[in-house]
Amino acid sequence: MTRSKNLAKWLISGPPLLYLIFFFAIPTAMMAFAAFRFPGDYGGLMPLFGADPATGKNVLLVNSQNWHDYLTLDNFARFFQEAVYIELFIKSFGYALLTTLLCLLASYPLAWLIARSPKKWRDLLVLLVILPFWSNFLIRVYAWMIILGPQGYFAKLVNTLLGVVGIAPQQFLFTPFAVIIVLVYVHLPFMVLPLYANLEKHDMALLDAAQDLGASRWQRFWKVTWPLSLPGVYAGAALVFIPALGIFAVPDLVGGTDGIMIGNLIKQQFLDSRDWPFGSVLSIMLTLSVLLMAGLMAVLGRGGKRNAL
Repeated sequence: MTRSKNLAKWLISGPPLLYLIFFFAIPTAMMAFAAFRFPGDYGGLMPLFGADPATGKNVLLVNSQNWHDYLTLDNFARFFQEAVYIELFIKSFGYALLTTLLCLLASYPLAWLIARSPKKWRDLLVLLVILPFWSNFLIRVYAWMIILGPQGYFAKLVNTLLGVVGIAPQQFLFTPFAVIIVLVYVHLPFMVLPLYANLEKHDMALLDAAQDLGASRWQRFWKVTWPLSLPGVYAGAALVFIPALGIFAVPDLVGGTDGIMIGNLIKQQFLDSRDWPFGSVLSIMLTLSVLLMAGLMAVLGRGGKRNAL
């Protein structure tokens, strides 16, 4: 019986475990090792294997005497010594944080409306929230490029209003404003769905009790609804902040030179500059930042659940 249980556990957990090992653990280890390597003469990594002059066979070039010729800490030193990379990380954090806050402000009323709507309409409203996922990501971004472009109705309307008050026409595409707008649009459903799942479970009797005790509408929200919804807020914040921090397609398409983020720099190091060691360092720093934020959201989420109880 015990052997059959163990076999059943391995059959269930084995495939996901192998998937994580081969597609996450091994690539991450390779990236971490590449961060300590020198770049090759023509990009990529300096080879660890080379031809032996005596035999002509490929041999491992690294040994206990010359390992420092192939492994280095200069890539990490470059990251911390050049302020431009730290500034770009801070800028990316600011973009991701602003995106998260705007998504929260826009999603909370919508999630509340869906959670308090009649049950026969809830599934339809949730379907409308996830409907954008049915179209290609790039198509949606290109649509925003048309909207924010100089010939788009949005730009024409805003510039017309600005002209009335004597302000010169403004460009919206290829600016940080365009990056934030598209980031909010792309990640909005990731905030709505966790909030809706949380708000739907709230006991309305608690609000009625607070009202009977003389609490105003604002007090009922701030003292009852908001604390109970914190687990959904933290979950949505993690789902929005983490992908927004490392995204590169949106800044690449609508941001221009002023809207570049850390994801764009990583892509540039791997594909354009072909400096794989330094690109690996940037990827490691981004991964550590994401893990830190995920851990923080997990801790805050557990605290929110304890406070709600």
